Amino acid sequence: MSTESSYRYAGERPIDLAQLATRVEKGPNQAVINSALDANVATLSDLQARLYSQKQHGVIVILQGMDTAGKDGLIRHVFSGLNPSGTSVVSFKQPTHLQLDHDFLWRINQALPPRGEIRIFNRSQYEDVLISHVHPEMLTTQNLPGINSVEDVDDQFWDHRYHDLKNYEKYLRHQGFEVIKFFLHLSKDEQTHRFERRIEVASKNWKFAPSDMQERAFWDDYQDAYTRMLTQTATKKSPWYLIPADDKGVARLIVSNILIDRLQALNPQYPKVSAETKEKLRAVLQQLKDHKL
Repeated sequence: MSTESSYRYAGERPIDLAQLATRVEKGPNQAVINSALDANVATLSDLQARLYSQKQHGVIVILQGMDTAGKDGLIRHVFSGLNPSGTSVVSFKQPTHLQLDHDFLWRINQALPPRGEIRIFNRSQYEDVLISHVHPEMLTTQNLPGINSVEDVDDQFWDHRYHDLKNYEKYLRHQGFEVIKFFLHLSKDEQTHRFERRIEVASKNWKFAPSDMQERAFWDDYQDAYTRMLTQTATKKSPWYLIPADDKGVARLIVSNILIDRLQALNPQYPKVSAETKEKLRAVLQQLKDHKL
């Protein structure tokens, strides 16, 4: 369960989400999960400190999944021990008029982290091949060239978007930005349970909106959109990680394991200090000990 390769999907084969597990069989108990996750948070904190000091790579963590897939909770638990000065979250919702006046990746580019920092995208540029794939009528109001009716949103349109998404990540990689993409795979039955909890538990009522039920009616369409997105945008150097998300604790542990693997592969190191600088530091230290400063 802990290996990065176990959940890595690089587009090498077709996938069928209906056949893809949403739960790990014989997963660890909660006590084991809590202990392992605590250790992983400490490791991630150390890796982030090194990343921040080196300032060579920026890291973009993408979280995609159906409503209630557990994105918010995962962010709270997996990134809880990281320094806020080098870690941040951006949530992408319905595009504004200003964003729609630009290309669909413009708002993503505005949200990239500086080198040395980790930025979590709660939803991402991939919404532009998900919700708009299920509701193509949205695209007819965006003043896109050649898109005047739903009939104009054809296979060529989507092929161009998938192409642009893959090449955008290639560009980012060339610039020193690591994109780590997670799809939280939730079953419809588990979503039912989580919606029920949002209604039954008063403290969770604020999370529920009638529009959630409207989108749930398009479950099969979203599964198709996700399948197309995953198969068309997963590559060897920019894979998707297909995370079974019915058990929140297990999903968080898997994601934290993969993040450690990916950040360790970057091998961030604290900047080396020259012999001359070390000599100056020793001199300052001696002055401090002698109360001369």
